Amino acid sequence: MVSLLRRSRRVLVLGGARSGKSSYAERLVARERDVDYVACGAPPEDDVEWADRIALHRARRPASWRTLETIDLPAVLGSRGAPVLVDCLTTWLARTMDDCGTWTEETGADERLAAAVDGVVDAWTRSRRRVVGVSNEVGSGIVPATPSGRRFRDELGVLNARIAAASDRVWLVTAGIPQRLR
Repeated sequence: MVSLLRRSRRVLVLGGARSGKSSYAERLVARERDVDYVACGAPPEDDVEWADRIALHRARRPASWRTLETIDLPAVLGSRGAPVLVDCLTTWLARTMDDCGTWTEETGADERLAAAVDGVVDAWTRSRRRVVGVSNEVGSGIVPATPSGRRFRDELGVLNARIAAASDRVWLVTAGIPQRLR
């Protein structure tokens, strides 16, 4: 696994919910002493299940890994340092769409979202750090019943495609089994 990460500067790991994608991404950097683990999910408020998932992820990480709870991916990817594991682009997009006012249809929301996505794709492409990103694959799921769900699915599909195009390696994890796509 280490040789794969060392040969590849940018790796994207896709998969469905509970597919094992995060565990696989963590294995890609497991032998690295120092890793910047970027947690993009919102901190749990009263969601016990979400808090349990975060606790599970934290428990798997070595003590030497630094956890960064942020959605400022351009700043992290633009800095120098240890390999970066971004978990995950799906939660980054959800939080960014909130921040941009996408759900409340604020004036300029679409432009702010487009600029944020462009900024992340640019930072991913230009990063001098080795980076592994995790995201949910949306191409084989059900069609969401709501306009907001379809909007999110569409935006995530575009983000995944752009990040995949800028990656050296792309993996799809299904039932805990990684399949190399690129």
